[in-house]
Amino acid sequence: MTHISHNPAQVTAPIGGYSHGLEVKAGARLLFISGQIPETPDGYVPQQFAEQCRAIWNNIFAILQSAGMDKEHLVKVITFLTDASQVQANSEIRQQLLGDCHPALTVMIAQTLQSEWLLEIEAVAASYY
Repeated sequence: MTHISHNPAQVTAPIGGYSHGLEVKAGARLLFISGQIPETPDGYVPQQFAEQCRAIWNNIFAILQSAGMDKEHLVKVITFLTDASQVQANSEIRQQLLGDCHPALTVMIAQTLQSEWLLEIEAVAASYY
């Protein structure tokens, strides 16, 4: 799966494992993943930020798998954190789990629907027929 990354010299180089722009060629199948919450299939919500972050990524990976995709198919990730102090841990966990995959990325500080959720992540993936 090859997407075309666009990181022009006229824009500050991205740091933290993302691309400024990621081109998806015509004919791709798109998967839009709703905002995932830090809840395990049995309804458990971990208390610690790192555990919540990993629970969400496990959900995203399961949804990708159900569509016959994997992390290399991610083209856009939007993360909603509840506090700026979470930025570093979020970045480290994302980079660890995604490795060489560098989707387009947005990270925002926002209030989640439930106060025990410390973050929420939504994503878009693309694959070719």
